[in-house]
Amino acid sequence: MSLVNLLSPHESGSEPRPTAAEAEQAVRLLIAWAGDDPDREGLRETPARVVRSYAELFAGYDENPRRHLARTFEEVGGYDDLVVLTGIRVVSVCEHHMLPVIGVAHVGYLPRNRVVGISKLARVVQGYARRLQIQEKLTADIADAIQDVLDPLGVGVIIEAEHSCMTLRGVNSTGARLSTSRLLGSLRDDHRQRGEFLRACRGA
Repeated sequence: MSLVNLLSPHESGSEPRPTAAEAEQAVRLLIAWAGDDPDREGLRETPARVVRSYAELFAGYDENPRRHLARTFEEVGGYDDLVVLTGIRVVSVCEHHMLPVIGVAHVGYLPRNRVVGISKLARVVQGYARRLQIQEKLTADIADAIQDVLDPLGVGVIIEAEHSCMTLRGVNSTGARLSTSRLLGSLRDDHRQRGEFLRACRGA
């Protein structure tokens, strides 16, 4: 796999990021806009705390998740069935309202001749999730990365998540969850393998 294929759009060059101090000033402005005093005791350290928390929530911009798939193993003892990792925690941020998206991802693939460490699948999910996202794109990002880098016979990704932008505001639909899926290769075209993957996800 060439470096060109591993590169993500976020590594291809963009405008310089604002400094942490500039970001903190923006948070102060939002506090004032909300109607409070950013200089009062309880809020004085809030801008710095918000910037530190955002650094965690948006850590995906500082990495290329595809790199986690670069190291593979070919000694699989003849194993030729599905590999499915279920219940991967998803923490993302809605790009439309910048509110949390919390859920789980189920990821599976049918190896062609090599496998990847299971923790790497979780890291790929986290790497794409820790960005401003919509769930549909997040699902596709994860599946396409696995397909492009591992070149398996098939890939399946299902994400089920609750979106704060509709549970905390707007329609206030508490408990509503969005389910998205992307099936590629044999997991899309072979009904037996597709069914096996879906059953593994339902049993999570």
